[in-house]
Amino acid sequence: MSNKTSPTARRQADSYFVTCAPGVEALLHAELRALKLGRVERQVGGVYFEGSERDCMRANLHLRTAVRVLRRLARFQASGSDELYDCASQVAWENWLPIGATLLVAAHTKDSTLDHSHFIEQRVKDAICDALLERRGARPTVDKQRPDLRVHAHFYRDRCTLLVDTSGESLARRGWRRFTGRAPMAETLAAAVLMHSGWDCRSPLIDPFCGSGTLFVEALLLATGKAPGSLRERFAFESFPDFDARLWRRLLDEARGLERPLGKLRIVGSDLDGATLEGAAKNLAAAGFEGAVQLEVRDAAHFAPKRGWNGWVVTNPPYGERLGRSEDLLGLYRAFGERLRASCEGYSLALLSGAEDLSAALELGNAERHRITNGALECELLCAKL
Repeated sequence: MSNKTSPTARRQADSYFVTCAPGVEALLHAELRALKLGRVERQVGGVYFEGSERDCMRANLHLRTAVRVLRRLARFQASGSDELYDCASQVAWENWLPIGATLLVAAHTKDSTLDHSHFIEQRVKDAICDALLERRGARPTVDKQRPDLRVHAHFYRDRCTLLVDTSGESLARRGWRRFTGRAPMAETLAAAVLMHSGWDCRSPLIDPFCGSGTLFVEALLLATGKAPGSLRERFAFESFPDFDARLWRRLLDEARGLERPLGKLRIVGSDLDGATLEGAAKNLAAAGFEGAVQLEVRDAAHFAPKRGWNGWVVTNPPYGERLGRSEDLLGLYRAFGERLRASCEGYSLALLSGAEDLSAALELGNAERHRITNGALECELLCAKL
């Protein structure tokens, strides 16, 4: 992934921006610091760092709350169409797109003269294709579904930053999911909720609204130290012309060497739908955790965990936004809140809520509240000692 036209540039640290859901920046920042990457800086919507090709691979492999790892190629002022085209044409795109590779450009613009994202996408795409046609006589084709290279053009106050996506599909797509179910929680969000909760990876963990088991798979990945990217089929950087396959195999081996045995961890999940629990079992098995979770058909309104466990209740109850809001939801939240207060003394709670009236129905006045985004929905994570 180094600039082949300049030996000096190869020795310099490359610039990266790792994206995440709004509200997760602090967690992602801590993850990047734990990987000991260079010049880690928290920003809006993600975290910046500087590093090498190896650091880029490690970030994709190990980060749990990240959505994409973007490598910066160029930054310049551009207030007009021709200026954007000329500057984008000067990037050494041949270092990133082998002959026959496919391309997709995505743009975002704010407070800039060029204020139409689709126009920016088209202009950058034209610059890339024309430059490659001139330099090697072949143009890449556009693939909107699974392109070999995704290029991001970010405009802010007429300053354009061009980045390439080293991840490919969202890092939330770990590779273990076999069953989706209704309104599933994103894997990256599940990891963020668990990390926010303070769960110690040893105490009992209970989810009375477990659905397809996303929280459990992410919890088991955390508890065993298994790299979340180790189950993925591929990353975008594997199709780059100077991809170092030997280095990548070595990093995968190193990651496997850091894994820990599961031990006697108590994890219990319940849901009203037996078919959903069967899907959760398939997801757990695909991730390598078959039989690690006790799954039960049970109504959360009658939730009563074992006394004395003093574990964590971590859950994502239905909001009604995607599943269809009903009058029964408030009643469910009231009943669940009563069960928490009556039966969970000594437990810690982390509950993701999508509506203030539902949060209020729980009657957890001592809960800390953290703003976090679930897709396009503004949510709050309630954390409390019960």
